[in-house]
Amino acid sequence: QLQASGGGLVQAGGSLRLSCAASGDSFSIGAMGWFRQAPGKEREVVGTISRGGDATVYADSVKGRFTITRDNAKNMVYLQMNSLKPEDTAVYYCATDPTASYYDTRATRYDYWGQGTQVTVSS
Repeated sequence: QLQASGGGLVQAGGSLRLSCAASGDSFSIGAMGWFRQAPGKEREVVGTISRGGDATVYADSVKGRFTITRDNAKNMVYLQMNSLKPEDTAVYYCATDPTASYYDTRATRYDYWGQGTQVTVSS
């Protein structure tokens, strides 16, 4: 199971850190992904991180602003979001799969999903 938290309302230019708490065996052996879905839009990848935490991939729209880290000892993955923009407004989800690699950026590649946390960026 995955539990995402840390969303909220923030002004443009501000920062938020999302957390994803994982339980079960799938976390320790799989890549983790952060995805987001805005109203009326398809779910899109924000970024992914390898099982060891040493490799990441980011969507072009968030490169240089967002950072994904993970702490396998605590079964946690984080999404640090800086310089937030109104277009970052969405529900953010964490996801994992035992067989996923960090270069898997398709949402369909991940079988385990958190419940989502709302991020709203005001202009």
